This record gives sequence, structure tokens and C-alpha cells, in this order.
Amino acid sequence: MGTVLFLTLLVLLIINVPIAVALGLSVVVAFMVEGNIPLLVVIQKMFNGTDSFPLMAVPFFLLAGKLMETGGISARLIKFANTLVGTLPGGLAIVAVMGCTFFAAISGSSAATTAAVGGILIPHMVKKGYDVRFSAALHAAGGTIGVMIPPSVPMVLYGVAASTSINDLFIAGIGPGILVALSLIAYSFWISKKNGWGGGEKHTLSDVWKAFKEAILAILMPVIILGGIYGGIFTSTEAAVVAVVYGLVVGLFVYREIKWKDLGEIFSSSATMTAVIMLIIATANAFGFIMTRENIPQEIAQFMLGITDSAFITLLIINVLLLILGTFMETAVTIILMTPILLPITNALGIDPVLFGVIMVVNSAIGMLTPPVGLNLLVAGNIAKLSNSAIERAAIPFLVLLCVDLMLITYIPEISLWLVNLSK
Repeated sequence: MGTVLFLTLLVLLIINVPIAVALGLSVVVAFMVEGNIPLLVVIQKMFNGTDSFPLMAVPFFLLAGKLMETGGISARLIKFANTLVGTLPGGLAIVAVMGCTFFAAISGSSAATTAAVGGILIPHMVKKGYDVRFSAALHAAGGTIGVMIPPSVPMVLYGVAASTSINDLFIAGIGPGILVALSLIAYSFWISKKNGWGGGEKHTLSDVWKAFKEAILAILMPVIILGGIYGGIFTSTEAAVVAVVYGLVVGLFVYREIKWKDLGEIFSSSATMTAVIMLIIATANAFGFIMTRENIPQEIAQFMLGITDSAFITLLIINVLLLILGTFMETAVTIILMTPILLPITNALGIDPVLFGVIMVVNSAIGMLTPPVGLNLLVAGNIAKLSNSAIERAAIPFLVLLCVDLMLITYIPEISLWLVNLSK
């Protein structure tokens, strides 16, 4: 049954069937070959896969990110960041990374972070003399912070798939997000100074104060959301609802950049993104039912543990595997499909499931920067009006930098876990 399952999935992927449909059809074919399991079980397992209270955070965080993207939040955050560091060499590049980090604490989405910040800053950076390919690649790389800094939709998906505390995952993502942000800032400063980009802008303390007052509601949002979660006021799922209400009120009545006529488009696009993710979750759960029934995760775990009992080597193999999968599989698919397979291996080696969740999320974030399914590259390339090949070449240094960060996160657990341990 397992052989039929994976062969069918492989064939369907080769002929370019959408991944959610391919997963579902693979399960149906495997059931039909087995012959003694009613097809009704497929529907039951799909329903069970989505019948989860924590998963309600996914549509609300997606909607909150869309509201923030449309409601003028990103523009005010960028303006504030520019008054702080705009005078430095590579000032706008540093502002881009800071803007992505700020927005990451609101959106929970990698592509949304790239679009919200890049849509404003890429044209501005080009006007100020920055290379357009560097500017686009930087925003594609900066967007990866969107799924590391909490809230994070992939972390919610991993938490549900691994039955791991989503709150702990959110806390654990802060350190890696800051590490990636600092590495991107350091590289941007060096390359900008080398090429003579940026610098020269002057901002007074009055400018900083004015920009801060305009951005204060945007800055307060992650404080309210994350403070509420870690203060025990509400769960991560309830926090997503609070984020939507906050974004709606600020965008409609305070900044007034969201018009009533815009709400239809905002809600419909968020619903579409949610539907895609939930269909993948549903079919992946049915797919996982067969894997569990056939003991496939346990067999893979025994095979890998038979190769080596070294946690160092095993994590290296897992990282390489996830990086390869990230080049052609969407984040949600990778996490939902690979967590049941890889988690028994890491558990057997004594690796903290929260740390492994962070490793999976960082790998999935890097996948947003690798063709052919590099969504961040597509978003940034469209904004900068660059061909796929041009932005892919420009992204190579950032890919190398993120892979170095991934190794540090993998082999120095304290980067992720020190805040988690501190909070207990």
C-alpha cells in the first residue's frame, strides 16, 4: 500500500497535478488497490485533519497580515526605521531588513512581508542608486524573517502536526529571526559601503519623534499580541483574532487607509489563501493515515538510525533533505508531510521537538528563496520587474548567508531555546 501511495504521488507530481489534489488522489488509488477499506475513510481523515482549534489561527493570521499590508502599517514602520538608520552606508538596505523584521511580528507570512515592504522600498532604493537586483534579492531574503519572528503560520502548522506547544514555538522563533536580521544587516552594510550606496540623509531628533508617533500603533501591535500570549491572557489562536480586530480598527478608523470597499478584496484573498492551505492539510492528513498504518515513518527512522547514531550527521542529512524539498514543495506541504516522518528520528536522538520545529521552519523559509517555487523571488521580481534568472543570480549570496544561519541555529540550540527555557 505504501509503495502504491508514493509511486502514484510521484507520477502525479511529474505530470504537474496540484500538490493537494495529488496527495488526495494518491490516497484514493492506494485505498482502491487495497480493496478492503471504504473510500468514505478518505473523507473522514480529511475532515479530522482540519478539525483542530489551533488551526483556526491560520486564517486569522493571514487576514491580519493582509489588513496590515493594506492599512498603511508597513509605510509607517519603514519611515520610522529610516529616521533611525537612514544616514548610514546602505541605510535604505538596513531599513528594508528592519522593516521586514517589524512587519514579520505582525503578518506571520513570508510572501506578505516581502510584498508589504518591497512594494514601498524597492522602487525607492533604485531611485537612490542601489542596484535593482540587489534590492529585489534583499527583500526576498528579508521576507524569510516573516515566518521566523512570531506570529508564524508555518509554526502553527508544525505545532498541530507535532502536537507541540505553539506558544513555545513562537518564543523559540525570536532568536533565529534576530540572527537572520543581523546577518542581513551586516551583509547589506558591507556590500553597500563597498559600492557607495546610501548615506548622506540627515534626520533630527524631531524627525525621529514624529515618525515614532506615526508608527506607534503599528509598533504596539506585536507587543499586544505577543504580550497577551506569553502573559497568559489569550492563546495563540485567540491572539490571531485580536490581531484581526486591531488591524481592522487601526486601518479603518485611525490611519483610514482601508476603505469599506476594500474589505471585499481583503477578505476574499485571505479566504483563498486559507482554502489552499486547508485543502493541503486535509489531504496530507489522509496521506499520513496510510503512512502511519503501514509504519512508514518508523521504518524510515530505523533506516536512518541504522546509518548513523550521530545527532550531528543526522541533522545535517535532514537539513539537506529539507532544503532540496523546499526547492519544489510549498511550505505547508513540506511541514505537514515531513513532520510525521522526521519527528520520530529526532525524538529518538533526543532532539527537542521545539528546536526541530524551528529548524523545519527556517528550512521552509529558505525554500521561499530557491527556484522554481521560490515565492519570495517571484514577488520581489514582479515588484522590481526583473526576469527570473536575474533575481535568482542576485539571491545566491543571500542563500549562502541563510544556510550559514541555518547551521548555527541547528547546532547551537541556545539560539532558539534560551528564551523558551527562560519563560518556564
